[in-house]
Amino acid sequence: MSSQTGSSVFAILKAGDDSLLDAWMKGQAHALISRKDLIKENELRDQSRKFLAVVRTAVEKGAGSDIKSDVWDEARDYLKSISSSRALQGFTPTETAMFVFSLKEPVFDRLRKEAGNNAETLAAELWQATTLLDQLGLYTTEMYQKTRNEIIGRQEAELLELSTPVVQLWDGILALPLVGTLDSSRTQVVMESLLQRIVDTGSEIAIIDITGVPTVDTLVAQHLMKTIAATRLMGADCIISGIRPQIAQTIVHLGVDLGAVTTKATLADALAVALKRLGKHAVAAV
Repeated sequence: MSSQTGSSVFAILKAGDDSLLDAWMKGQAHALISRKDLIKENELRDQSRKFLAVVRTAVEKGAGSDIKSDVWDEARDYLKSISSSRALQGFTPTETAMFVFSLKEPVFDRLRKEAGNNAETLAAELWQATTLLDQLGLYTTEMYQKTRNEIIGRQEAELLELSTPVVQLWDGILALPLVGTLDSSRTQVVMESLLQRIVDTGSEIAIIDITGVPTVDTLVAQHLMKTIAATRLMGADCIISGIRPQIAQTIVHLGVDLGAVTTKATLADALAVALKRLGKHAVAAV
């Protein structure tokens, strides 16, 4: 059995009438019966028609069953766009893959009619159809997952930025309240945000408040020291606030040298020190 367009599988896919599209639409409608809120029937039909068209183009160019070949480029690109749009719309991976896998039933039905009682021919054709459609379906799933990973990556970056707000407490004084674990990737975001705000505001003092940091180990201490060093290179001084008794003990136990850094128990104490250094003071309202 040839693996090229002489095969009944490719002849079926190459056919230009709408009978295959109509049969495929019935299968898709059943598979997506509960997701009609996400895609309308006319939109689904249009997507299906376009996919059959790009497959037909590949077949006319002599495509084989290996979808990695150049002649399948247009079909892969279209599946990528379908997968990406469905990932953004909220379809599940299974629902997205069914766009291709639901094409099996109408194709298999036609192969059975053409093969008749020739079991050997039918088996060969079904295997070729399965190989081709499985590759296209799995590619759809891969592209869906890639899009989801990109979305998650963007969301994580946005959450990191939101979780490290740099607040201007006073003219010349910034505060960076840290909440949660301080790892390498977050330290980079913290450092970039703080340094940029120092440049934007011309602040002379930055208060790093670690009240919301649950534990301080060697790695966290190193991240803090790197942030302090970078801040000093920008011409600003650092004060660390939120030093609780247990954290103080941990820092001493780890042998971390914070002797050159002013530390305070509370943010209010740190602000008082910062104001004093700038020659300012707060007066209670009468």
